[in-house]
Amino acid sequence: MIRTCIVLENNEIMTDVPLARVKEKGVKWYWVDFENPTEQEVEVLQSFFRFHPLAIEDCLDEFSQRPKLDFYDHYIFVLLHAIHHDTLDSHEVNMFVNSQFIVTFHRHSVRDLNNLWDRVKKEGKELTPFTVMHGIIDKLVDDYFIPVYSIEDQLNRLEDDTDRDMINELMDQLFDIRHSMSKLRRSLIPMRDLMYRIINSGRLNAYKEQQLYFQDVYDHLLKLVEMLESYRDFSSDIRDSYLSMNSDKMNNIMMTLTVITTIFMPLTFIVGLYGMNFQHMPELDERYGYYIVLAVMFLIAVTMFGFFVKIGWLHFGVKKKRARKRKRLLRLK
Repeated sequence: MIRTCIVLENNEIMTDVPLARVKEKGVKWYWVDFENPTEQEVEVLQSFFRFHPLAIEDCLDEFSQRPKLDFYDHYIFVLLHAIHHDTLDSHEVNMFVNSQFIVTFHRHSVRDLNNLWDRVKKEGKELTPFTVMHGIIDKLVDDYFIPVYSIEDQLNRLEDDTDRDMINELMDQLFDIRHSMSKLRRSLIPMRDLMYRIINSGRLNAYKEQQLYFQDVYDHLLKLVEMLESYRDFSSDIRDSYLSMNSDKMNNIMMTLTVITTIFMPLTFIVGLYGMNFQHMPELDERYGYYIVLAVMFLIAVTMFGFFVKIGWLHFGVKKKRARKRKRLLRLK
């Protein structure tokens, strides 16, 4: 689908006019938007606008490319990424811009771009192609704040969920979050570099009045990248704490099993000793031998149990206190 919007020199705004009218006399500037175009509509980029084949190739590339800025003789080409909030997948938004026109090309519907289109139809006489370009970039960047803040909420929930026993489930959620952050960083960092080129490029000196607005977008991108970096460190701390807690829990389990095994070793020896099938064993003739052996075994078990408690191998009554302490330390991190 191709839609057109032209602003005449008398400030009249016309939409959905034939494409040929955008180059008529009296046109102040125009916006042509290609949304999921057909093959015949794609050919218009070359046959009507005469854009460079490399820029057209970037528009048609099925694989998502890195955000970029290219300078051509009479226009600039900008490639940006729009974010899908549910899947965090990115799709391209391509723009050809100069002082007389802006041409946008995208395979998917972009809500913010459609909203800006409605604004241009009402306020086009007060805008320019570069203000529209800024508006598109600003809206696309602002859209990234929603998933980034969502990641912060997810990390806070995981931080408060340290009492759960299913450490493996928590770790799976944590790695899913880190994967989402990686997907966002792959778009945000190149877009940050792109905005740096825009605000520092000497080839855009004619549009210095827009630099302040692009600087604001650059500040937003810096904030987003810094937030993701801090969340990566935060998630690493949570991961290390989970692993430490899980290791501590396994050590306690192994120590408990070791103590139980150690207590039963002498008991097993006594049982094995008197379980031998020799006929001449003096203790077998004792009337109270069975009860004496049971008492000795009980005394050995109690003595060893008390010894292990005394030396700190077994802790009772302090597990909950230690768990609360670990949770408090995790929050401090």
